[in-house]
Amino acid sequence: MDPVTETPTKPIDYAALSAGYGALLGALVVAARETDADPVPPAELPMLGLATFALAKVISKEKVETWVREPFLEERPDGERRPKGRRLRYAIGELLSCSRCMGTWSALGIVGLRALRPREARILVPVLAASALNDWMQSGFTKLCASANVSQNEAQAPPREAGQERFSRDRTG
Repeated sequence: MDPVTETPTKPIDYAALSAGYGALLGALVVAARETDADPVPPAELPMLGLATFALAKVISKEKVETWVREPFLEERPDGERRPKGRRLRYAIGELLSCSRCMGTWSALGIVGLRALRPREARILVPVLAASALNDWMQSGFTKLCASANVSQNEAQAPPREAGQERFSRDRTG
C-alpha cells in the first residue's frame, strides 16, 4: 500500500471512511440495545468469520461485483487494479480493492444482521460460510492436482545422465 504522500488523497479522506465505519458501528450498538438483541455467542464466530471472508472476497475480487467497484477502480485486462480519481474516491477504490479491508466492513454488516435480524442471518451466514469453504476446497484441490501433475511429469522424465544435477522440492542445502 502506498503512503498517503504518494497517493492523491489526504488523511481527511481516510478519516471520512473511519468516521463512516464508526457511525455505522455506533448505530448498530444503539439499535441492538433498543431491540434487546442477543449477544453473538463465541461458538458462532467461526461461521461468521467464514461468511465475512466470502462476502469480502466477492465484493473485492469477483467479476460478478465489478459493477460495485467500477466507479472507484480501473480493472485492467492483465488483472492489475488501480483506484480511480483522487481524494475520497481514490480512498474508496483502495478500500474496495483490499479483501482484508472489506472484511472489516463485511463483518460489520454480517454481525449487524445477526444481531438485529437473527432469523434472516440464519439463512445468509451458512450460505456465505459454505461458499468460503467451497472456495478453500477448490483452491486446495487445484493445488493438489498441480502437485500431482508435477510428480507425474517428474516420474515420466527421462533418466538423468551421470553428473547431471536435478533439483527437487525435497532437496535441502
